[in-house]
Parts: sequence; C-alpha cells; structure tokens
Amino acid sequence: MPGFGDIVQKAFYLGVGLASYAGEKAGGKLAELRSQVQKLADEMVAKGEMNTEEARRFVEDMMKQAQQQPTSGQTPEKTTPSEPRRIDILEDDEEPTVKTATKENTKNVDNVDRLRDQVLELQEELKRLQREP
Repeated sequence: MPGFGDIVQKAFYLGVGLASYAGEKAGGKLAELRSQVQKLADEMVAKGEMNTEEARRFVEDMMKQAQQQPTSGQTPEKTTPSEPRRIDILEDDEEPTVKTATKENTKNVDNVDRLRDQVLELQEELKRLQREP
C-alpha cells in the first residue's frame, strides 16, 4: 500500500504534467493565432488598407488581447475597428468623389470580416485552453 508521501508526490507530478501539457497546447494555439493575424495584416498591407507600422501594432495588439485572461462573468464582445469609418457628407450640388463599391470590394470586406471572426474564435479557443486544468 503506497504511503501518503507517494500519493502527494504522484499528485504533484500529475499537476506539473497537466500544467506542462496545457502550456504546450496554449503555445501551439498562440503560434497559430499569431500566424493567422500576421497573414491578415500582410493582406491588408498588400491591399493598401494599412501601412507596415499599423500592421505591426495590429499584430501586437491582437496578441496582447489573446494572452489576457478573461475575468469571471465577462462575456467576449466583438472588437470594433480602432478608427471609425470615414463618412463624407456631400451637398446636393457636389459630385461624389469616393469610388463606388464593386462586387470585388464587397467580397474583400466579407473576407476581412470572416477572417476577423476566425481570429475571435481562435482567441476564445485559446482562452478556453488556458482555463482548462
């Protein structure tokens, strides 16, 4: 019959093993998240939607958000863009100078929204993995 010390030792090793496993899983998800966020930022830079400095800050901000532990009772909310969309108010006699939305532009916006949703899902998965024992 194992002694109390053996049981405590086994429980300790089990806890260390579980913590190590959870850390590895979280690290893998974090690396995957960084890769996807970087890919999204690279696409936005390529399309001219942001410059490289904004892309770097975007990736850093997303990674900081992903690493933060949620407080109890807090529900995740969709993130809003850091800058509001520009709206130009035209007078009746002015001609619009903003290009009209094409199918391709609409498709690109849909792709960005879909990618943002995927990033949010990955963040939630990461937070769930960090909470698991």
